[in-house]
Amino acid sequence: MPRIAVLPSAVADQIAAGEVVERPSSAVKELVENALDAGATAVDVSVEDGGRQLIRVSDDGSGMVRDDALLALERHATSKIRVALDLVGVASFGFRGEALPAICSVSRLVVETAPDDGAGTAVHAAGGTIQEVRDIARRRGTTVVVSQLFYNAPARQKFLRGPRSEWRSILETMTTIALNRRDVRLTLTHDGKCAFALPAAASLRDRVAALWGSAVADRMVDVEDVRGTVQVSGLAERPGDVGTASRRTFITVNGRVVRDNGILRAAETAYRSTITAGLRPSLLLEVVVPANSVDVNVHPAKAEVRFLDRWTVERAVEEAVRRALGTFDASAALGIRRWSANGAAWAPAAADVELLRPAAHDAAGLFGEQGAARDDGGQASSDSAVNGRPRGMPPEPEFPPVVADVVPLAPIVVPPLMQLRRTWMMFEHDEGMVLIDQHSAHERVLYERFMGMLERGEAPSQRLLFPLTLHLTPAEGDAFEAHRELLARLGFEVDGFGGHTLLVNSVPMPHPRFDAERCLRETLAALTGDREGAAHAKHERLAATVACKAAVKAGDELSQGEMRALFIALGDTRLPAHDVHGRSTIVQLSWPELERRFGRQ
Repeated sequence: MPRIAVLPSAVADQIAAGEVVERPSSAVKELVENALDAGATAVDVSVEDGGRQLIRVSDDGSGMVRDDALLALERHATSKIRVALDLVGVASFGFRGEALPAICSVSRLVVETAPDDGAGTAVHAAGGTIQEVRDIARRRGTTVVVSQLFYNAPARQKFLRGPRSEWRSILETMTTIALNRRDVRLTLTHDGKCAFALPAAASLRDRVAALWGSAVADRMVDVEDVRGTVQVSGLAERPGDVGTASRRTFITVNGRVVRDNGILRAAETAYRSTITAGLRPSLLLEVVVPANSVDVNVHPAKAEVRFLDRWTVERAVEEAVRRALGTFDASAALGIRRWSANGAAWAPAAADVELLRPAAHDAAGLFGEQGAARDDGGQASSDSAVNGRPRGMPPEPEFPPVVADVVPLAPIVVPPLMQLRRTWMMFEHDEGMVLIDQHSAHERVLYERFMGMLERGEAPSQRLLFPLTLHLTPAEGDAFEAHRELLARLGFEVDGFGGHTLLVNSVPMPHPRFDAERCLRETLAALTGDREGAAHAKHERLAATVACKAAVKAGDELSQGEMRALFIALGDTRLPAHDVHGRSTIVQLSWPELERRFGRQ
């Protein structure tokens, strides 16, 4: 008896569908691209339950006659190509005739279409089998409704992520399409709520502003260059703004969105000597090459391409971005490079110390004190909240505040501290010289304090005299809704103001220079890719993100009182030697090592 058998068509169809339709966002991408290939000028997308239960895509494209509507559900039926030679230089998004039949084989599908206003056709199918065909009256265009995706493939359905994760993938897919096809009006709705409604835009910059806000668009410089047969255009992030918000990347080749690490690396090479090592700029680039010099038929989802001369393309991209950045002074964007090494155990010396330790720290004063830190003479330091007050903070009162529940002092030894390059605190002890990274140290202090707030539900905060208004992107708005309660526990009192606009009424006050608006915006940007998970893991993620954004930065000048308070607070943490990223907060250079370097041994 033969061991090899031809698979039934139903099984073969599900295998083929697995290459094209991996998750709901894959189905959305294929259906929207079909609409664009049909010449649509407006596409409306609506999904429910993250696309797992329902996906509806409506367009005003050319529509189909009855016979074409039936043929469209057959594998390898397409209007794009006729012979193998047509694959060379194919410009349409789809051309294999696989997407619609693949989706149909793993879902319940309804296609309503009409080539002109008036008479149309409705096709109902399930599991790859047509169940009903009837005449309908409708406007010109096509509507495709996909319900119960993978209902007949439980093994595939089991691996779908939660509704929020699948929705984020759909939002990312539609955002990419919106950037690529700026000439088309696009709307996206999830569970009855509009994520975005974008009119046709005249330029990539206009579409970026519509999607993410004018502030994001203003951080980008225009890229426009031609090198031989390679044309490169788009937007690149200004060097001075790299790292201030979440990174966004978008690459197209001949109008097709692709994943191409080679092009991204080439563009990033142009930033060399303009940004701190390790930072990754946002890049939105469109590459146009001769059609016969690129092969688009090398990936099941057409997400990758093969160039005839990749080196020339990458060099053209690098040079185009370098020219766009040429007006910027590289040294101004370099910033301060942080020196890191293995941390070492340490203890303060017994001499030249000060007794300065509250027995219990005020959760609102994360340097260990409420309000401005005190210098040696007991006066408020010059870099207090008067000069560094965030926008919207009320002015300091001119009369002494009433202090309740004064905490008695308990002893702790604090060595004389010196600040180096406004980045490190330095002191000596019996074993050698010690450097503390002020940002990493404060990040560790804030992280452990924020974790305590999240677990206990504490929310010490400062009421703003004038509320802050934040305009968020759809993804940032989604991240805010997912973390609203936890942010409130950290002291962010925020109200909705319609759409994706927020009013921030109260904020935490971890230090006098704290920029609440920047911290909250950068935190939401960092959380847009956050996955669903256990509550504790979510707490850790949020606490680490806010701590990183809220901590004092390299370049912040600290008074003696602030350095002492940070020294004390770091000593009270569970893991003082490392920040939340695993980097060292403390570096020790022993006396024998110094003597060896100076030739004294």
